[in-house]
Amino acid sequence: MNYWHFLQEDGCLRYDEKTKVVVGETLRLEGKPELCTYGFHASKRIIDALYYAPGPVCCLVNLGGEIISDTDKVVAQERTVIWMADISQTLHEFACDVAEKALRDRKIKDRRSWAAIETKRKWLKGEATDAELAAARAAARAAARDAARDAARDAAWGAARDAAWDAAWDAAGDAARAAAWTAAWTAARDAAWAAQNTELESRVKELM
Repeated sequence: MNYWHFLQEDGCLRYDEKTKVVVGETLRLEGKPELCTYGFHASKRIIDALYYAPGPVCCLVNLGGEIISDTDKVVAQERTVIWMADISQTLHEFACDVAEKALRDRKIKDRRSWAAIETKRKWLKGEATDAELAAARAAARAAARDAARDAARDAAWGAARDAAWDAAWDAAGDAARAAAWTAAWTAARDAAWAAQNTELESRVKELM
């Protein structure tokens, strides 16, 4: 079985910056792996791996040795990367799409929320500056705070606005946060995550 794992931008292990991950090379652990503490982690679904991502370098991996499974991740004694790429652009675009869906589903019309996504898309094409992106992000976050203070206290309303704010965030984190927000107020949470996982996996596999 193949699993998914993300690395930081430099392609090194998160807790061992001296170790560069190389496609085809197997990393081995001495001793027994332990979830969240010790060993080589990965996830069966890319959407779950993205939730834990320290950066935008996506890896398709094989695991070996002793493997311990949890709900959304596993840890193993061995991990071999069979494909690796920086998918920053894909993650940014995915986050924008997820955030737009959140706004559409909740019929949110606040211009600040939509503008954050529009500015992010312009930024990706080099048509907006970092300062303009930061301003749009701040405005979207303000929209989320305003929603939280309204009389209805509609958590879903604020969550959708936060999804727009998160779409203007960093490459790896924004996609995970936007996806999490969408699922958080969706009745069929598992179905929402499954659909997002299918979509993201499809986009990444097109890069292989």
